[in-house]
Amino acid sequence: MTSNSEQHRLYKYYVEPHAVSDMTRRTLALVLAGGEGSRLRNLTKWRAKPAVPFGGKYRIIDFALSNCINSGMRRIGVLTQYKSHSLIRHLQRAWGFLRPEIGEFVEIIPAQQRLRPQWYEGTADAIYQNLDIVYRHEPDYVLVLGGDHIYTMDYAKMLAAHIQEKAELTVGCIEVPLEEAKAFGVMSVDDQYRIKRFTEKPPEPEPVPGKPDVALASMGIYIFSIEFLTKVLIHDAEDDTSQHDFGRNIIPNAIKSARAMAFPFLDNQGEPAYWRDVGSLYSYWRANIELCDIEPELNLYERDWPIWTYQTQSPPAKFAFDDEQRRGQAIDSLVAGGCIISGARVKRSVIFFNTQIETETLIKDSVILPKVRVGRNCTLNKCIIDKGTVIPDDFEVGVDLEEDRKRFLVTDEGIVLVTPGMMNQRLHYERD
Repeated sequence: MTSNSEQHRLYKYYVEPHAVSDMTRRTLALVLAGGEGSRLRNLTKWRAKPAVPFGGKYRIIDFALSNCINSGMRRIGVLTQYKSHSLIRHLQRAWGFLRPEIGEFVEIIPAQQRLRPQWYEGTADAIYQNLDIVYRHEPDYVLVLGGDHIYTMDYAKMLAAHIQEKAELTVGCIEVPLEEAKAFGVMSVDDQYRIKRFTEKPPEPEPVPGKPDVALASMGIYIFSIEFLTKVLIHDAEDDTSQHDFGRNIIPNAIKSARAMAFPFLDNQGEPAYWRDVGSLYSYWRANIELCDIEPELNLYERDWPIWTYQTQSPPAKFAFDDEQRRGQAIDSLVAGGCIISGARVKRSVIFFNTQIETETLIKDSVILPKVRVGRNCTLNKCIIDKGTVIPDDFEVGVDLEEDRKRFLVTDEGIVLVTPGMMNQRLHYERD
C-alpha cells in the first residue's frame, strides 16, 4: 500500500472539469505507430505492430486512441511507416467519426521524407520531420504515445500534473519489481518525483524513494511543452552521433537541464495500474489469455471507459449441437461475433470474429485470430493461429512441440505460432 504522502500526491492534481477541457483542447496527441515489431515475428510480416489484432475484436492501437478520446484529447496525429496499409485502412474505418469542423480529428501522417530523402530514423526523428504539421495545429502541449501497448489511462491527469508542476517534460512511468526493471529504461527520481537520471536497462535499477522493492520504468508516454519539444528536436537532429530516439537520446539529454518530472501510473488505490508491453509472442499470447480470467485486470466491459474500434457487420456467435459427443461450448473464453462453435469445445481461449470451429475439436489456452477455419477432430493447445488460416481435419498443434518446430514457430515458453504461409496457404497480406 502507498504511504499517506504518496496518497496526497495522487489526488493533488484535481482540476475542475472546465479547466480539463481547456487543457486538453490545447494539447496535440501524436501516436508513434510506425514500428516494425520484429519480436512478434510472423505476426508483423505483413502488418505494423499497432495493427495486430487483440482481445477478440480490437487492434492494439485502439487502446492508445481510446485513451485519448476518453481523456478528452481529440486532436490526434498517427505517424505511420512500416507496412502501414492495414493500419491506415483500420484508422479510416474505425476512427473517422470525429468532427474536424469542431477541432476533433485522427489525422494519419505517413512517412513522407519531408525534410530529406530518408525515412524516419528514430522516434524523435519521426516527429522532427513533421514539426511543420505539429505547428499547424498550434498546440501548447504535445502528448507523445506509443501505439503498441495495452492499457487504459486518463492522460488528462498526467497533463494536469505537467502543468501544475510547471514541467517542460513529463514521463509516464510504471512501478515494476527491481528485477523486471532491468529490461526497461528506468527513472531515478527524488522525493518530489523530479527525474535525476535515466538509465537504459540498468543492471542494478535504482528504487523509488520510500519503496525499496520497485523502480520506475518508462512507459514511452511523454508530455512536452511545445517550445521545449521544438528546441530538443532541433538540437537532436543536428547531432550526427544521435540515434534520434526519445528513450535513448531525447530523455537522457533533456533531464540534465530541463524541469523533467515522472508521473507514476497508479490505480485508484495507489497500486501499479494495468499496463502490458505485448512486444513478444509470449507476452502477446499471455495478455490475450489474461482476458479470460473471471476478474481480469483489464476490464473490457467498463462502460465508463469504452475501447473503440471498427466492427464488421457479423451475426451473433453461435454454439451448435447438444449431443454428448459433440456439444458446442466455450468455457472461460472470449468469443466474438460471427463465430460458429459447431460441436467443439473451447477452453480459456480468445476466438476472434468470423471464425468457425468444427465437431469434436478441442481448443485450449489459444488465441485464434479472425476468419480462421478449424476442421473436425483437431486439437489446438497454447497456440496463436494467424488470421485466415485453415486448419484441416485431424490436425494437432501444441501437442508435440518437436514436431511443431519442423513446421511452425515455437517460442521458448512453448507457444506455437501458425500462419497461412506456414500451412502453404494464401499469404497473409492477401487476406488482411
